[in-house]
Amino acid sequence: MSRAQCQRCQRPLGHCLCRLIPDLPSRTRVLILQHPQEARHALNTARLAVLGLRNSELLCAEYFADLEQRLSDPQWQSCLLFPGAGSVAISGFSAESPQRPLQLVVPDGTWRKVRKLLHLNPALAALPRVTLASLAASRYRLRKAPMAGALSTIEAIARALEEVEGGGHFRQLLRPFDALIEGQIAAMGSQVYRENHGGE
Repeated sequence: MSRAQCQRCQRPLGHCLCRLIPDLPSRTRVLILQHPQEARHALNTARLAVLGLRNSELLCAEYFADLEQRLSDPQWQSCLLFPGAGSVAISGFSAESPQRPLQLVVPDGTWRKVRKLLHLNPALAALPRVTLASLAASRYRLRKAPMAGALSTIEAIARALEEVEGGGHFRQLLRPFDALIEGQIAAMGSQVYRENHGGE
């Protein structure tokens, strides 16, 4: 028998995160393209990000039929938050067209799954790529980063918005994320956490 879940954050009712989720406006529009396998992940940080940002949307699929139309909307300056050849710092990219706000397209999945999304959606692969200026360590203490600067989806979004818009308030997005990580560590026990993740 499954435990009752919060319909909003999809966590068990006893571990609901809704009280920690902010309600943040942003000039930047955030469009998250989630690989379907990520939607079933216990730590679905993309969903938490969308719940905390008014100007955001989450689409879940491998192929997005109307993506080209969404990305060519003239009111937005669309870019892909993903490292690669020719990528530039997001702060510099946003300054190129200050009259048009950014539409930050964020793929959500493992590196392999994101590359599949790029392969299946040529309009996505054709976007200019942006990266974060800061390579601070991830707070995702339950997963070994595959490379320096690798972040969870919600961390990458929070840092990107801070670099583009500033103000410090986008760090509020990480409150439910931090609580989620702490809850997972508490559930596994400190000894298991130390043995498997090198925690203190």
